[in-house]
Amino acid sequence: MRIQSVVLRERGGPFKIEDVELADPGPDEVLVEIAGTGFCHTDLLPRSHGFMAEPPLILGHEGSGVITAKGAAVRDVAVGDSVVLSFDHCGTCTACEDGHPAYCRSFWGRNMVGRSKAGGERVLDMAGTPIGAHWFGQSSFASHVVVAARNVVPVPKDVPLELLGPLGCGVLTGAGSVSRVLRVAEGSSTAVFGAGTVGLSAVMAAVAAGADRVIAVDLHRSRLDLALELGATDVVHAAGLSSTEIAERVVKLSEGGTHTALDTTGSLPVVAAGVAALRTRGTLGMVSAVKGDIVVSGDALATGKTVTGILAGDAVPRMLIPELIDLWRAGHLPFDRLIRTYPIGDINQAEADMASGLTIKPVLIPGAFS
Repeated sequence: MRIQSVVLRERGGPFKIEDVELADPGPDEVLVEIAGTGFCHTDLLPRSHGFMAEPPLILGHEGSGVITAKGAAVRDVAVGDSVVLSFDHCGTCTACEDGHPAYCRSFWGRNMVGRSKAGGERVLDMAGTPIGAHWFGQSSFASHVVVAARNVVPVPKDVPLELLGPLGCGVLTGAGSVSRVLRVAEGSSTAVFGAGTVGLSAVMAAVAAGADRVIAVDLHRSRLDLALELGATDVVHAAGLSSTEIAERVVKLSEGGTHTALDTTGSLPVVAAGVAALRTRGTLGMVSAVKGDIVVSGDALATGKTVTGILAGDAVPRMLIPELIDLWRAGHLPFDRLIRTYPIGDINQAEADMASGLTIKPVLIPGAFS
C-alpha cells in the first residue's frame, strides 16, 4: 500500500515528507495506522557519521495507533485494537524469557540498525529503492507501519491514543528505571540528573512511589519549575556549578546523600556528581551512554556505592505500560504535561524546538502531513 512517511535521506540532512510503498504484514506481524509518534533524541543518532544505521531511513520509535490488519498467525491482538509500540526483541533468548527483553541478545541489531535482520525491506520509495524501516522494529514517522505482533501493547480505547507513544520509550525508561531497577521506596530519597522526558518521568514515578525527597537537577530553570509542579521536593539549578558543587547541594538537601540517583545526561562530570551525592550503599542508575571511561573512586567503593547501566527501564512493555496508564488515570503520572503536538509535516520545527529546550517531548501527528 502507498503511505506517507518522513525519510532521512542523508547524514546531517533534514527530514523529508515522501510517499512510499509499504508491504503487507507477514504471518506474525500487524499493520498499524499511526495516531501519534513521539520524537526522541535517539531519532537523531543516524545523522551522525559512522553510526550503525545508515540513510535512507524512516525513524521514529514511540508510536501509537490502531491495528488495521494482521497476519494469519497473530492470535493475541485483533484488528481494531488500540496499541502502543515499543522496542523489538526476539522473545526466545534467555534475557527475554527471564523478563528482561531490553537485554535481548539481538537488541542492537533489531533496534539500532534500522533494517530487518531477516533481509529485504518492507518499504520502497517511488523509484523502487529500499528504505530502512525497522528502526526499533517500527519506524513510526509514517502514516502506517508494519510491526511484529509481540512488540505491540494493547491499551484501552478511552485514553488519548495520539499522546501515548512516549509510554513506549521515554516515559517507560524513566518510570521503569525508578520502579524496576532502583526500586525507589516509600520514605526514601532520590536525585534525578536531567529534567527531560526521561528525567521528569522518573521524578513523577518517584513521587508516585512515595519517596520523601525527590531532587531534580538541570540547567534549565523552566524545566526545574515543571519538576516542582510534578512533585519534586527540591531542585538544583546546575548552570555555572561544578560537579562537586552540584553533589554538595544534593547531599545537603537530602541530609547526607540520596539512597538512589538517576543520570539521564550521559555527561561524565554529572555522573561523578551523581556518585558523590549518594549515601553509603546508594545506587546510581545510568540511562545514557557516556563518551569516555567512568571512574569510581576507592572511597565510593568502600562505602558500598553501586553504578549500574539501565536500558529501556529494564521493563517488560506489556506489563509496565498498562501500569503507567493506570497511574496517569489516577493523576500520579501526568506525562501529558511534557508533550507538545505538531503536524508531522512540521517535524523539522519540532526538532528545533526540542533542541532549544522549548519543547520537552514533541509528538508528531501523522494525520497532518503537509
